[in-house]
Amino acid sequence: MACRKIFIGATGQHCGKTTISLSLMHLARQKYGRVGFMKPIGPKCIEFNGHIVDKDAAMFASVFGVEEDVALMSPMTLSAGTTRRFLDGEIDITTPRQTILAACAELEKKYDFLIIEGAGHGGVGSVVGANNAQVAAMLEAPVLLVTGGGIGNVIDAVELNLSLYERDNAQVRVIMPNKLVAEKRDNAMHYLNKAFAAKQLLVSGAFDYSPTLADPTLLHVANLLGQRLHGDSAEQSRICHTIQLGAASSQRVIDNLEEATLLIVTSSRDELMVTASSLHNIPEYKKRLAGLVIGGHAPISDITQRIIDDSGIPYMRIEETSSEVFYRLREHVSKIGPEDSEKIALINSTAERYIDFAAIDARL
Repeated sequence: MACRKIFIGATGQHCGKTTISLSLMHLARQKYGRVGFMKPIGPKCIEFNGHIVDKDAAMFASVFGVEEDVALMSPMTLSAGTTRRFLDGEIDITTPRQTILAACAELEKKYDFLIIEGAGHGGVGSVVGANNAQVAAMLEAPVLLVTGGGIGNVIDAVELNLSLYERDNAQVRVIMPNKLVAEKRDNAMHYLNKAFAAKQLLVSGAFDYSPTLADPTLLHVANLLGQRLHGDSAEQSRICHTIQLGAASSQRVIDNLEEATLLIVTSSRDELMVTASSLHNIPEYKKRLAGLVIGGHAPISDITQRIIDDSGIPYMRIEETSSEVFYRLREHVSKIGPEDSEKIALINSTAERYIDFAAIDARL
């Protein structure tokens, strides 16, 4: 039996390609014996098991226990200087395509169903002659295009992207609106189906917008800030729904804590740090206080540091001012990592309710 393939593209960045890929991986494994993953072009790379690979490929390899395939899962990475080397002729124009085709051929031998995730928006990879449309076409993989929510903006974005895929003879089969507004979901799906009926595209809804999926975990915040996460390591995958600047009085800050708040506090605010640490192990407050980011140049007093450490509250220490940290985190877009067990479990359970895998599979 030939390996079935699907290419996951998107109309823009942050539409949720990786979330959809995780969902399809989970659903496909309920039907197919062997399901694989590939990220042909990797713009965000890390070292994993001795290989330089895309972060998403490393995450899938770790989560699904296929670490031995990680080099095939991420055959082409775009590291610093790749653009200049390619334009200067130092990289042969045929190399990216040959590398991707060879890796895909090997994965097709091992798997019954292969999920191929594109990189960023449709044009990523153009500099090496391997943007999303070109990769989907050369791998002969039908395309599922993830979009944002809404109606008019989705139609506009899809039309713009379809021209790129049509130019390169890639077959877009499924449009998947994601991050839908729950109370507008049925109305949006009704009109999107009408809009794309003439093109014979399957419009299959994905997730409603979820703060739980959109918000970062404590470990993500630590990685973003480039700092170690101290405290109870068992809480590193806890999701921070609210980011609050602890600028008011200690009592007012504590009274205004929302669910799973990441509290940013200046290192000179001993009373607030002690209060927060003392409340950490009280169930009512533990639900509301996820952890601390302690900013500023002033050293933390010895007794305050002892109370923080003894409480086990997760915290990060950074020399930037609390206001600088606050604005950095407010601009952050959360991504999913292998340690995010809480998010991945939620994605899997939600996918079973919302995503019609049978309908998608029938279009491939």
